[in-house]
Amino acid sequence: MLLKDKKVFVTGGSRGIGKAIVTACLEQGAHVSYLSTKESPFHSEMEAVAKASGVTLKWFQGNVTDEEGIVKIMEEVTADGLDVVVNNAGIERDGLVFRMGTDQWQQVLDVNLTGAFIVAREASRFMIRQRSGAIVNMASVIGLMGNAGQTNYAASKAGLIGFTKALAKETAKRGVRVNAIAPGFIKTDMTDKLKDDIKESIQAQIPMNSLGEPEDIANAVIYLASDMARYVTGQVLTVDGGMVM
Repeated sequence: MLLKDKKVFVTGGSRGIGKAIVTACLEQGAHVSYLSTKESPFHSEMEAVAKASGVTLKWFQGNVTDEEGIVKIMEEVTADGLDVVVNNAGIERDGLVFRMGTDQWQQVLDVNLTGAFIVAREASRFMIRQRSGAIVNMASVIGLMGNAGQTNYAASKAGLIGFTKALAKETAKRGVRVNAIAPGFIKTDMTDKLKDDIKESIQAQIPMNSLGEPEDIANAVIYLASDMARYVTGQVLTVDGGMVM
């Protein structure tokens, strides 16, 4: 088990990629806490995985934009110990920039970038004191290449990549590693709703000619969170079937 007895905290852990990350961490022997605005419809399923692995699962209700609430949650999380944080919470509010309201822009920046900052700030304070830890931020290929109709999302994910590299430089000497994962197009509830012609258009842009699975991202998280990546920090791991090379 690559994460045996490690304490892991995952934001946006209720479904899709987040659920896959929580499940994979449990399977690898970690005690996992996850944050979401609503309890996961898969919570009982994840609890069964935790029981089978002999570890614990805990759910925190909250929103990464609620700074006061997150500070309190992180106090409770770190009281039990903390080795790994996965900043996975994220939203999209797509639209062409000349039609985009300031609120539409700000909501995405607040969740995807500022939310990750708040969680990472609280986590790094604890990890620096214990002189060990790993933070994994969920970026996106959109933050690397841009995409029409997603200026707010692209800006938030590009900002998260810059944040990752800067924080990695701040914490490296204190034993804390900070990396990012940039998923490509992954099979989730969001992509399932796309029309077939749009899916075909997206797939045509991917050299491996298929969309990824949530487990592909979860596997990357396990690597970056584990001691196998002990000499890796400040990096962006693209998991995209070769879409961005």
